[in-house]
Formats: sequence, C-alpha cells, structure tokens
Amino acid sequence: MSSDTIPFDEASAEALLMRFLAVDGVTGHEAAIAAEVSASLVEVGVPPSMIKYDDAHKRIPLPTETGNLIATMPGTRPGPRLLFSTHLDTVPLCAGAKPKREGDRIINEAAGAALGGDNRTGCAVLVAMVETLLKHNLPHPPITLLFTVREESGLHGARELDPDDLGGAAMGFNVDAQVPANLVIGAVGQVNWQAEIHGKASHAGVAPEKGISSTLVASIALAEAHKNGWFGKINRAEGKGTSNPGIFEGKPGASAGDATNVVTDYVHLVGEARSFDENFAVQIAAAYEAAFETGRLAVADLDGNHAKVKFTAKPSYPPFQLPEDSPAVDRAKRAAETLGLSAMTLHSNGGLDANWLVRHGVPAVTIGAGQHEIHTVNEFVDLPQYFDGCRLAIAIATLDD
Repeated sequence: MSSDTIPFDEASAEALLMRFLAVDGVTGHEAAIAAEVSASLVEVGVPPSMIKYDDAHKRIPLPTETGNLIATMPGTRPGPRLLFSTHLDTVPLCAGAKPKREGDRIINEAAGAALGGDNRTGCAVLVAMVETLLKHNLPHPPITLLFTVREESGLHGARELDPDDLGGAAMGFNVDAQVPANLVIGAVGQVNWQAEIHGKASHAGVAPEKGISSTLVASIALAEAHKNGWFGKINRAEGKGTSNPGIFEGKPGASAGDATNVVTDYVHLVGEARSFDENFAVQIAAAYEAAFETGRLAVADLDGNHAKVKFTAKPSYPPFQLPEDSPAVDRAKRAAETLGLSAMTLHSNGGLDANWLVRHGVPAVTIGAGQHEIHTVNEFVDLPQYFDGCRLAIAIATLDD
C-alpha cells in the first residue's frame, strides 16, 4: 500500500493532535489526557470493553494518578499481534500549553511553556491509525495499543508493565521521535548513583583543621574520576559510555554548606552512568564509588578522623540492540519503502519505553512523528512529518506478513 492508496484523513489527524496538545498531563498527572485518549478511541470505533487501565501506578515509587492505558483489537486477518506504543505524559514545562497552527507547524502561543509534542504526537498517531483502519475496513493482524505513564520521569510505566497485558505481541512500534523513517533500533542503558558524604563542621576561620570538609571529599572524588577516565564521555578498553554527576547539594532543598565560615559537614551528589553495555554502566558507577573512597581517605581532621560516605547505585533502565534483520526492523523498513520514505536505522543515547518493552520480550522499533525542540519553549510539531508518521503506522499495521 503506497502513500497514494492509504485513505488517510489529514484534517482529522490534525484535529486529534490539536485536541491532545490542549490537555495538560505532566508526568505523574496523566489522568486527564488518558481519559481524553480513551474517549477518542471509543469515538473512532473501539468498543469500551477493549479498553482498560492497568495497575502499574501502584508499583511506581512516585505518586502517579493512573495506570497505563491499554486497548486490544482483534485482527481482521491472520498474523502476529502488533504492539503500538507511546507515552501519555509531558515534561512539567508543557503545563498550560496552547497549540496554534502556523503554516506547516503547530506552535505554542503560551509564553514560557513547551508545547508537548513529546508525546502528544504519539498519542494522536495511534488514534489516527485506528480511525483509518476501522473507517476503511483495512485488513490488519491483531493489535495492542499501549499508552504509558511517567515516561518522562524514569520510564516507570513501561518498567512496571505486566507483559501479559500486551496480549502476546510479537513485535512493537513505539512512536516517540522526530523523523518518521529514522528507525531507532537500540538505546543505552542507565545506572543512577548517589553519594552522601557526612563530614564534620568546624569554624573555618578559627579551627578549620578540626573539621572534615564534605565539599573537599566530593571534589577530590570527582577529580579522581576525571583523572582515571570515568568522567563525561568514556572510551576505555573495557567499554564505552558516559557519566555525569548532575546534582551537588546539601540536605533536601538546601545548598551544600550553610556559610563560608563553616566547614561543610554534609554533601549529597546524584549522578548517572550510561552505556550500550549493561555491565559497563554498572562498572562506571563502581568506578565512582571507588573515587569517593579515595576522596574520603584523602581528607582528615586534626585527630585523623575521616568522613563517612554512603554510596548507592541502582539500574534505571536496561540497554537494548535489535539486529538489523529482526522481524520488527524489517517490517518498519518495508512499510517505509511502500510510502517512498528512505528508512535509516539509528541508536539513541537516551532511554525510551522501548528499552523496557524489549526487556519484557517485545522487540520494539521507535519511529518518529515530527516532534522538534522538545523540552524547550521553542518546541513545535512539523505537520508534514507528523502526517508521515501517521501513514507509517498505518502501513506497518496493514503490511503483508
């Protein structure tokens, strides 16, 4: 089926996008947008009995209004069940967005806010795809639709998903990128780490030698990580990856230290390690732990006492890599070709719901739908790319096996 033969209604797809962009749903507060998407699915012909919410929010360690939204559709022809996924939430900067069409773009006319194309484009693509399939009776295999929560704050909805709720999907197609036919077939994994340093306060002008500076311990540790090649972009014989200590603070909501005349007694650092090799990401975090031990031993008070350091590391999401010839990648490539699009496979240095979908046993390719300048006040949606994203989803769903 070529782009000329797909009976796709651009005006209806644009209306869906504008409808979803106008609904707030920052991460953790997805109830309103989930209800809007659910209502739109019913409007285009999905029976309410085929739509449900799971209980993933009960397992997410952050307050979350609702579970993942899941819809299952029977096939009109034989074939493996296909999963189409996207996420419901936006970053907090998108609160109060007011979408407006300007030429071939959807922009935000609300000052100081992002638009939310990430990922209202994905929500609209999935509903537009279903509308097209049902309205025109296009043959398709069984389909599961997945709209996840809390993607933007840690991929939590996809992580806490029960794979059995996907109905035995054989392959997945996640809508969460920019250019439709730039197929993301692999992504890094991430380990998050924290270091709490308990030093000892003293008067910095009268008796600094009686104190143990947590700031100095942390500074030596970071310098040690940098010296040994574990800071920033990492390219070692053992592997490749990145790291970043992103937060350097005191007690929650406070600075590291209270005054210039007091030796800092407490510092809290939060960082990350990323790699396409799951074990190497763990190794990066372990190198930071060793660096903090070096920093701890390098600083002592007048009596030879050292700081106490509590270091913890926890995997955030696993990496994945789909073979170029895997069925999911092949299907996406062939679907793009039917539309005259040039498919290209890419790897992401950021996490996606696909990271967890693959871990749950569903090989998932991420496709795009025109989202640009995401997470910024300059965000916009490129409508021609969005329409191509809709057509690509339809082509994937209707492609002969």
